[in-house]
Amino acid sequence: MWLCYPVKPEIHAPFGVVLISAPWPLYNRPSVQIGALKSCLTSCFPDISIYTHHAYLQVAESIGYLVYQAISERTWLAEAVYAALLFPEKKTAADRLFQRYASKKTVLKKINFFKLVEDIRTITEKILSGISFQEFHLAGISVCLCQLSASLYFARCIKRQAPKIQVVLGGSSLSGLCGTPLFRFFPEIDFLVHGEGELPLTHIVEHLIQNKERHQPVPPIKGVFQREMFQSTEDVTFDQIPNLRSLSSPDYDDYFALLKALPPENRFFPTLPVEASRGCWWHRKTISPRSRRQGCAFCNLNLQWRGYRCKDPGQAAKEVDHLTRKHRVLSVAFTDNIIPPKLSESLFEELAAHGKDYHFFCELRADTPKDLLERMQRAGVKEVQIGIEALSTPLLNRLNKGTCALQNLEIMKHCEKLGMISISNLILYFPGSDAADVAETLRLLDFAKPFRPLRTVSFWLGRGSPVWEDPASFGIHGAYNHPDYQRLFPKAMAKELPWMVQAYRGDRTHQKRLWRPVKESVKKWKKEYERLYEGSEKDPILSFSDGGEFLIIRQRRPGASPLNHRLEGRSREIYLYCDSVRSIQEILIQFKGLSKEKVARFLELMVGKRLMANEGSRYLSLAISERFRC
Repeated sequence: MWLCYPVKPEIHAPFGVVLISAPWPLYNRPSVQIGALKSCLTSCFPDISIYTHHAYLQVAESIGYLVYQAISERTWLAEAVYAALLFPEKKTAADRLFQRYASKKTVLKKINFFKLVEDIRTITEKILSGISFQEFHLAGISVCLCQLSASLYFARCIKRQAPKIQVVLGGSSLSGLCGTPLFRFFPEIDFLVHGEGELPLTHIVEHLIQNKERHQPVPPIKGVFQREMFQSTEDVTFDQIPNLRSLSSPDYDDYFALLKALPPENRFFPTLPVEASRGCWWHRKTISPRSRRQGCAFCNLNLQWRGYRCKDPGQAAKEVDHLTRKHRVLSVAFTDNIIPPKLSESLFEELAAHGKDYHFFCELRADTPKDLLERMQRAGVKEVQIGIEALSTPLLNRLNKGTCALQNLEIMKHCEKLGMISISNLILYFPGSDAADVAETLRLLDFAKPFRPLRTVSFWLGRGSPVWEDPASFGIHGAYNHPDYQRLFPKAMAKELPWMVQAYRGDRTHQKRLWRPVKESVKKWKKEYERLYEGSEKDPILSFSDGGEFLIIRQRRPGASPLNHRLEGRSREIYLYCDSVRSIQEILIQFKGLSKEKVARFLELMVGKRLMANEGSRYLSLAISERFRC
C-alpha cells in the first residue's frame, strides 16, 4: 500500500523549505543528508518552516521491503526505474537493462518491469500530491548513490506542480556532474550545490528570504551553480564547514513520524545514521606511488569534500546518546568512510560507559589494532566493513591500501573471535593484476577458511579516482562514460555529462578469465562456512584451549571429523606469541636460545597444517581462543 505524509505540512512561517530524499537509499535508515541540513537550517533560521520528506520509505512500504532492498543494492536496477519515467522512449531499453541485472536476484526474477514502473509512477504522484509545494519557497533534493534519475524525476514533478518554487539539487552523485550541461537537460533545476550542502544552502535561503518579495536575482554564491550564470566546474569552489564541532545532531523527526504512520505490520526499528567525521583521513594522509592523487586507487568517494574533519569524541558520543534516547532505538550506523583512529579510542570508551546495549556498524581499516577492536566490541560494535579489498600484498600496494595481506587475515581472525560480523569485499578484475596476484590470493584464501567469507565485487572505474586520473599506470588505454547510461538517458545527455561510472579499454577480458578461479574458490568457501555453522553448531572452525603448559587446537572440517593438535612447551608459547603478525626475527628475539632452523621447521609445520599462515618470513596463528570468544 502507499502512504502519503501522515500530517500534511502547513506553512505558518514567512518562508518554507522542503527537503526531499528520493528512492533508493536504505529504507531502514533516515537520511543523514537531509537530517543534517534540516538541523543546520533550523539553527540558522529558527523562524522559517522546514520539512523533510523521506519519500524512499513510502516507496519501500508500497512495493515491499524485499523488492525495494533488492533494487536498491544495484545502481543500474535503481536508475532504470525512474529513467523509464523521465524518458518514456527509453522504457524498452531500460527494461532490458533491468532484466539483465534482476536475473541475478531471486526476489526480482518474476518482476514485470513495466508494471513496476507504473506502480512507482502512481506511488510517486500520490506522495508528491500530498505535499503543497505551492506553499514552499525552496525544495532541496539530496542526490546520493542510486538516487540520480529518481531525484531528477522528483524535480520535474515538483516544478510542474509549483512552477514558482526554487529547486536545488546537491549530493555526492552530483560530484563532477555540476555545471551548465545538467541545467540544459533539466530546466526544472535552479541551483546545483557543489560539495557539502550546509553553507551553500544557508546562503541560498538567506538571499531568498531577504528578496522574497522583490524577486531579485541571486548573486554568485560560493559552492553553488546557478541557471542564470554559465559556469564551469572550475569556477565554483567548495564552501564547507571548517570545524564539525559547530554541527548539531541531525533531525530525524519527520522520518519517525512517517514510520509511525505506517500500518503496524509494516513498522520496524530503524538504524540511526551518525557521522563522526567527513572525508577520509587515509585519503588526506597518503599519496599513491602511481599517481598524484591521494587515497585508495579505486576510490572516488571523497570528491564532495576538501580535506578531512572530525568531531570531538565527546560530541559524537553525546549525539549517539541523544538520538537513541529520543527515538528509542539502539541500532546505529556510523556513516564515516573510515572511523577516525584518533577519535576511536575515546569515542568507544565513552559509548561503553553509557551502559546501553548498542548495536553499531562502522567501517575500519585492516590495520586497526586488536586492543581497539576489543574496546569497540565492548561498546557494542556488532558489524564492520573492513577495507580488505585484496589478499595479495603486491596488489594491495597497487591499490595504495597501506596494508599487507597478512594484516587482512589478522583482522578477519580478530573479528571472528569477537563475534563481529564482517561484511568486507574482495575486489576482482583490478586492471593490471597478474597471475602472481591470483596465485597469492588463492594461496591465502586457503588460510582464510576459518573466518567469515569475503564478498567478491567487480572492479568498476569511478570518475575522479586515482586510477581514472592516471589510467596509463594501470594498463587502461581510454576511459569513457559507461555504455549503460545510453540505455537509460538520451544520447546527447549520456555522452556529454561526466558520469560517475566509467567504462574503459584495457585488459578486462583477460582479467575476468584470470580471476575466475578466485571467484569459484570464494563460492566454495562460503558454502563450506555455512555448512560448518548449520544447525546448532556454534564452535569456531579453528580454535584452541590453553592448558597452561600445553595447547589443544581443534580444527573442524566439512564432511569429516575434527582434527585435534597438541602443542607443548615452546611450541605453545610461539603459537600464542603469533596471535598477531610476527616476523621470524621477532620470534627469535622473544625466544632466545632457539635456533633459526628449529623455529623455521616448526613454523612451516604449522603452515602446512593450516594452523598458521605466512607471508614470506612473517607468520600469524589462525586459531581463536575458546576462552575469550564472544
